[in-house]
Parts: sequence; C-alpha cells; structure tokens
Amino acid sequence: MRKLLFLCVGAALLVAACAPKETKTGLTASGLDPKNFENTYNGAATALYTLTNENGMEVCITNFGGRIVSILVPDRDGNMRDVVLGFDKVEDYFPENNQSDFGASIGRYANRINQGRITLDGVSYQLPQNNFGHCLHGGPTGWQYQVYEKVEADAKHVKLCRISPDGDNNFPGNVKAYVTYTLTDDNKIDIQYEATTDKTTVINMTNHSYFNLSGAPDTHRIVDDVLYVNARNFTPVDETYMTTGEIRPVAGTPFDYTTAHLISDNISADDEQIRFGNGFDHNWVLDNNRDINVVAACIYNPVNGIKLSVYTDEPGIQVYSGNFLDGTVKGKKGIVYQQRTGICLETQKYPDTPNKPEWPSAVLRPGETYTSHCIFAFTTE
Repeated sequence: MRKLLFLCVGAALLVAACAPKETKTGLTASGLDPKNFENTYNGAATALYTLTNENGMEVCITNFGGRIVSILVPDRDGNMRDVVLGFDKVEDYFPENNQSDFGASIGRYANRINQGRITLDGVSYQLPQNNFGHCLHGGPTGWQYQVYEKVEADAKHVKLCRISPDGDNNFPGNVKAYVTYTLTDDNKIDIQYEATTDKTTVINMTNHSYFNLSGAPDTHRIVDDVLYVNARNFTPVDETYMTTGEIRPVAGTPFDYTTAHLISDNISADDEQIRFGNGFDHNWVLDNNRDINVVAACIYNPVNGIKLSVYTDEPGIQVYSGNFLDGTVKGKKGIVYQQRTGICLETQKYPDTPNKPEWPSAVLRPGETYTSHCIFAFTTE
C-alpha cells in the first residue's frame, strides 16, 4: 500500500511538472496574459479570446478592433513560433498610444478612397481625409479603433459584431457587421465577414495582420522570405498611394511574383511604383476567379519551413511590406519593430472602387448582405 501511494504521488508530481506553462501561470501558450486585455474603451469592455486546435496551434484575438494578437504555429522541426506582430496589452492598441492596424478587422472601407469623396444614389458624402488627402481604412476612428461585441466564443471560434451608426466617419447607413474567426484542425484560420445596412453604403472589410514567419522580428526581415502572388496584373498608384484607375500587367515589372521568389529580389528595384510605395504597398488583381479554393498568395520562410497560403473570394489583395515601420514601435516581448519586419496580405475590393465603377463594386444596399471570405492556411515544407 505504501509503495502504491508513493507511485501515485510520484506520478502526480510528474504530471504537474509536465503541465503546460499556461495552465500554471494563466498565460496563453504564446505568452500573453489575458488579464492585460481586460479593460474598457469608450465604455465597452475588451477581452482576449484564445483558439486552439489538436496540433497545438493557438490564435489569440481581442475584440478591440477585432484583432489577431498572436498566431502560434509549428515550424518544420515542431518548434512553436508566433508569426504576427502585435502588443502584449490592449492599451497599446488604443489610438492615443499607437496608431497601428496590427491584426485588425478593418472597416468600413479597407484601403483608400480618393479625397474621401463618394457618391451613392446621387448623394455625395465627404469622408475624413486622414492619409495624403484620402480616406484610409474607414477614417481616423475606423473599426480597428472600436470595440466589437462578442457574439459567440469557444475553443475553436469567436464571432464578433460591430454596430456602426449612420454617419460613422461620415459613411451613410446604420451597419451591422460581423467577423468570425475559426481555427481548424488542419492549421487554417478561416475568416468570414458579413454586413447589412439600412441605407446604401460601401463596405470593404479585411484583416490587417503583419506576418513575420520567422517568429523572430527582432532579427529577421520579411525581405528574406519567398513570395508568390497569383496575379498577372496590379493597380498602379500615384505619389499619394492612390490608384490611378489603370490595371497594368506585372510582366517585366518588380511586381511579377507569378513565380515564387525572394521579396528582396524586387523590393528595392529602380522603379517609379516602388519609389511611390516606398516598397510594396499595392493591390494585385487576382487570377483565382474569386474561388476560395484557389490560392491567391503565399509567403514562405526558407529557414524554418513555415508557409502561409492565402485564399479569398475577393478580387484583389494588397501586399504591404511594412515600409513605414521605423523602430519607434515596441511590440510583444519588448521587440522593436524595424522597417520590413512584417508583411500584410489584405484580401479586398480594389482601392477607391467607389470612384471607379468599372471595378468590382463595394456598394451595399438595404436588403442585401455583404459577405467576404479569407483563409490563412499554415503548412511546413
């Protein structure tokens, strides 16, 4: 009996010693403290939601801005790496502390609207001009700086709601929008958006995660990764980052990633578009026919083997190479984010679509439902 008791105590001690760190400390596997995300903003409560799957992958999401805070994925050797930029506490996402879009669910209109002007059903609206005279990402108090309401949450998914009143940043219509994040057991983050309105408006939602597949943004820049974009055309911009209305072939330009190769091969090319964008900050016109089952773009880290494949039913994808990260922002674990330590792959309608009727429409009318679908799929090679 005494020997059996000794064995049971020993086994219990062994189990305790091998228990996940998060069980003992209350931290997530990525090292986040959920208590650091319990706050209020404009009277609404913020929180952190943690999704996990059978492979040990973990995704942490805050309802402040509907943001992805961390994505923990295995590399080819089974080491877990956090592959997105972000902050350790929710206050750092507040706009008075950092004007950042890290991980956010952008709305009402992702990307730029020329001079902040739109006309719908014969009525003209002047939106905020918060970026070189244009309206960027829904204006200075866009949805990335608002609290989404939790609708559902469990270990596999979280559904968030944003109710945007008529006149929000001067956009028309009372809009109810949802974003649902689902983590699958084959290491995919499935993101679905939907929205309705009571007045004709425009909607263009996207996720604005900054990916660094190395998991070490203090030492690794994304220029050393391999990029593929399933697009034979892109939409060039002027010196204010506004699309000109042209759709230009990528062939013979630094934007040709129809064959996968290093980002560094082209990102510093002597090219007017590269100079205008300070690197890549452009919309590619996708060739997947808006088929969610056909890959839109991929990034691959040759060192650790992590590959991110993006799927979408949207017509475009904005590739932004972190050109304006400048060492002034300190992120998770105290790491300072330097230029090009993150890359964004934002599935979207083309920039300034409301003023270019020949492009796929972003107009949403009463009685209609806006939907958009994006999948971030992680594998190793």
